[in-house]
Amino acid sequence: MAPEPDPAGEGGRAPRARRELIRARVVDEGFVRIEQLAADLGVTTMTIRRDLDYLQREGWLRKVRGGATAQPSTAFHGDVRHRMGAMAEAKEAIARAALRLVKPGQSVLLDESTTALALAELLPERAPLTVITYFGPVIQTLAGSPGIELISLGGTYYPAYDAFLGLRTVDSVSSLHADLLFASTTAITRGSCYHQSPETVAVKRALMDACDRRVLLVDHTKFERRGLYRLAPVAGFDLVVVDPGIPAPRLEELQSTAAKVLVAPEP
Repeated sequence: MAPEPDPAGEGGRAPRARRELIRARVVDEGFVRIEQLAADLGVTTMTIRRDLDYLQREGWLRKVRGGATAQPSTAFHGDVRHRMGAMAEAKEAIARAALRLVKPGQSVLLDESTTALALAELLPERAPLTVITYFGPVIQTLAGSPGIELISLGGTYYPAYDAFLGLRTVDSVSSLHADLLFASTTAITRGSCYHQSPETVAVKRALMDACDRRVLLVDHTKFERRGLYRLAPVAGFDLVVVDPGIPAPRLEELQSTAAKVLVAPEP
């Protein structure tokens, strides 16, 4: 999407540069106020509101009363940089537990989750492997790794996800079949997985159809979130791997709905 014109040229910056500054501040600070942004950047609050509208449409942030935030919601996933920094220890524990499920010579599908990225960093330990993904950070992590045959799926690029999504990605997935799928979800509500975008759901459903074994990787905060679009029941996965920090009531709830649950050991 082309940047909107900024006829006033406020603040002496091109709209693209100004919006990049705003996006970075929202991610770094978690929340920014419209009035403060206007004062710091030397533009009107109306210009900032237009910038926030644009950035929200692109998936970089979420507008809230008086400003904008990078915190996820039912309609906003959080940009990839924000997600990479969240629950890092839990993701590492989950990834270590998931790695035990991988055997040399297998083909592995990875989704665009940062939990799958934590697993990708460990996969060279199980080489030789074929790894299939559409997530930019996984591609960058595994590119050139000895013993890793890396297959990248195309489609429409979504900068806020740093991933390829959409119908072309679905078609690419449908032409393949793998031994294992490792995927995560934004939220688990009443025994089902939810996401904030229909494009994500379409691709992940294709992934679930394109493998012999489906493994869901989730930290315990997923039970505290909400999403708009239903992906699948938790029972649609063969195994759910959770971090050791999951509260006992949540674990009991998960065990009542999932086919099988593995609690990752303490790091």
